[in-house]
Order: sequence, then C-alpha cells, then structure tokens
Amino acid sequence: MRIFVPALIALTLSAGVSSSSIELAGVDGKTVKPFEPAGAANVIFFVATDCPISNGYAPEIQRVCRDYAGRGVTCTLMYEDVAASLATLSAQVRTHLREYAYGAMPAAIDGARTIATQAKATITPQAVVVDRRGQVRYRGRIDNFYAALGKPRQQVTERDLRNALDDLLAGRQVTKPETQALGCHIADPTLLRK
Repeated sequence: MRIFVPALIALTLSAGVSSSSIELAGVDGKTVKPFEPAGAANVIFFVATDCPISNGYAPEIQRVCRDYAGRGVTCTLMYEDVAASLATLSAQVRTHLREYAYGAMPAAIDGARTIATQAKATITPQAVVVDRRGQVRYRGRIDNFYAALGKPRQQVTERDLRNALDDLLAGRQVTKPETQALGCHIADPTLLRK
C-alpha cells in the first residue's frame, strides 16, 4: 500500500505547478487531492492523533461534514503527526479513524508538511476551505469553543467554519476569511530531521 510520495510532491511544487495538482495517497490507498474539490468546496481538517483539542473536535468535524455534504462540500482529514516510520504512523491513523468514528472520510498523512505549507496551516485542529477553483477561502478555527488553550467556554457563540461555508455557498465573499486556531502546533519538517 502506498502511503505518501514526498519526492513527487516536492518535484511538483518546485516545477511551479499550482496547488490544485498536489495529490497524495490516502490512508485507504485512494488518491487524495485536497485542493481539487469534486463539488463546491473541500474542507481540509488538519488533525493529529495525539492532540487532545483536535480529538475533542472529532464529533463537530463529523457534524460539519454531514451537514454540508448535501450542498456539495467534501471533507478531508490531513494528519500532521510525527512518527519514526510511516508504516507505524499509518497503523496509528487507521486506529484513530476507527476510534473517533470518522468512517470513510478521506484521510492522508502529510508527512512532509506539503499540504500544511501550501494551505498555511500551523495548528491542529485547523480548517481550510478550498473553493472549486482551488483557492483558499477560509483558514482558521472551527468555532470559538476555546477562549484560550486549556480554557473552554461553556457554550460556542461563533461558528466560524460554518459561517465561511454559508458565505461561500451563497456566492458571497467570506466575511471572516481567517481566524486564529487554538490547539497543537504543526511541527516544521526541517527541524525534525536535525
């Protein structure tokens, strides 16, 4: 099973090809093209198996994906975990998908941080909405459940991702195209090799 082909992706980016042509093998072996939505938009959720905030958002991620699927929105989980071997990480991700009931949602391991770099994602969990032209229309938090790290609110009062999707699907400019996500930092791959 092919998990990730970093050399191909690096070559694609260095050749000046747009982000819409970036693809990698999903955990299930199927090709994942996060910047090429099949419908109106794709939401790339940057997650990690060991980030408690990311894991806490699993039910809301699933609700968003379910609620917007009928409106032409797809979802992709992009795992930003750090591990010694991709084979071990792939098994961890498959276990995580099962334990957090993600079902058949497309998921891939962003081992070289190519997708995170292209999307300018720095935190897990973080949502990036890509429109049908491959343009990033929203980047940031899913909602405002966390006021600060370790400080959850009693109730969500701002549903930033849903608002961005509603704006996009209505043909409007996204009111807040970027918000600050709170969670676990995505490691810089150049620092991991040292």
